[in-house]
Amino acid sequence: MEDKRILYVSSEVVPYLAENEVSSMSYDVPKMINDQGGQIRIFMPRYGNINERRHQLHEVIRLSGMNLVVNDLDMPLIIKVASIPKERIQVYFIDNDEYFKRKATFTDEDGVMYTDNDERAIFFAKGVVETVKKLNWVPDIIHVHGWMAGMLPIYMKHYYKDEALFENTKIVTSVYGNSFEGQLNLEMINKVKFDGIPHEAIADLLEPNYENLLKATILHSDAIIIGSSNISPSLTKFIETSGKPFLPFVPKEKFAEVYTDFYKTKVL
Repeated sequence: MEDKRILYVSSEVVPYLAENEVSSMSYDVPKMINDQGGQIRIFMPRYGNINERRHQLHEVIRLSGMNLVVNDLDMPLIIKVASIPKERIQVYFIDNDEYFKRKATFTDEDGVMYTDNDERAIFFAKGVVETVKKLNWVPDIIHVHGWMAGMLPIYMKHYYKDEALFENTKIVTSVYGNSFEGQLNLEMINKVKFDGIPHEAIADLLEPNYENLLKATILHSDAIIIGSSNISPSLTKFIETSGKPFLPFVPKEKFAEVYTDFYKTKVL
C-alpha cells in the first residue's frame, strides 16, 4: 500500500474516545497502512468529551472559517488537528459549537440519543469533504467507520458527485454491530433531500433506525467490510445480496493481511 492515499472517516477513534469495536479499528487499520508506507488522514467529530489539552488539539485557522448549510441553517465549521503520539498520524477534528460542544458523544446523561444526531451526521460529512478539498489531498480510498460517518458515502455520490478531486476515489464502509436503539429524527430524510439528494436514493431513511441508516450507507459505497461478528442476519443478507464486493468478518489478530489484500484486489 506504499504511497496510496487513504482517508479514514470515523465516528470514534482511540485514543480520543473509549475503546470499542469502532474506535479500536479506526486506529488499528490506519496504523497498519501507515506502517506499510501509505499516506493517511483520519477525520472524526470533536466531541466535547475529548480532552483538548491532554491530546494537544489546536485549531487550524487556514481550514476553519467557512459555513456549512444544514437544513437551511448556516453552521460555522471549525477544524482542529492533533497527532497520535509515537505514530506520526494526523487526526483532523470536525467541530461546531452548536453540534459538538456538549460533554458527550451520542447521548445525554440519561442515555437518551440527541435529537439533532441526524444534523450532526450531515454536518460531519460535509465538513470532512470541504476540508479535504481545502487540503487539496486526493484520496485513493475513503474508508468509513461508524454510523455518525454514514452520511459521507451518500453525499459523495450525490452532493459532491461533480467534484473532479474525487473522480477516482473509492468508498469502503466497515459495518459494525448495532450501536443505538430506536431511531434518529424522523425529519432526517427531508434534511438530506434539502441538499438535492433524490428520495429514491435514501428511501431507507424514512425510518432512520440503525439498520436502515447502514443500508443507505452500503448502497452508496463501493465495497463493504463486515467489521463485527454480531451483525444482524438481515443486515448480513443485505450486504451479501447488494452486489458490492464485501469482506466477511475476520478476527482482529488476522485483519492486517486480509484488509490489505481486499484494498488491493477489490477496491483499487
